[in-house]
Amino acid sequence: MIGRSYKTHADPVRCRRGISGVHIDTFEFIYILAGMDISPQLKALADPARLRIVEFLRQPDAGCCAQPDRVCACDIETLLGLSQPSISHHMKILTQAGLISGEKQGRWMYYRLEPVAFAEVVAALAPFSIPPAAPRARAA
Repeated sequence: MIGRSYKTHADPVRCRRGISGVHIDTFEFIYILAGMDISPQLKALADPARLRIVEFLRQPDAGCCAQPDRVCACDIETLLGLSQPSISHHMKILTQAGLISGEKQGRWMYYRLEPVAFAEVVAALAPFSIPPAAPRARAA
């Protein structure tokens, strides 16, 4: 991903002009500044259904299979009203991004959030929350 250059870029929101005049992707920009690639996490969180899943895992309602520190996949199906294959697809993407972990117990699959992964994403995005310093006036 790093090192690609763009002569033209159709989406100016996802593109920044680097110091050398070469366009770089916003995700590459974040990677360069933070020293880590958080694009899989950002892509996983970009889907509204996955955001609802993450929020439910953060604050689950007491469900039929609820455990103190994890949530059963059947409770997630009930929450979203999606089919089991769709839930499995979303959970796979979140798991591959490292945002959640899953554990099979008997017939049931239980999921929990990985707080360290979320902390890494927050740390990588923190430089963007600080307003840039005002330019200094030139001395005459």
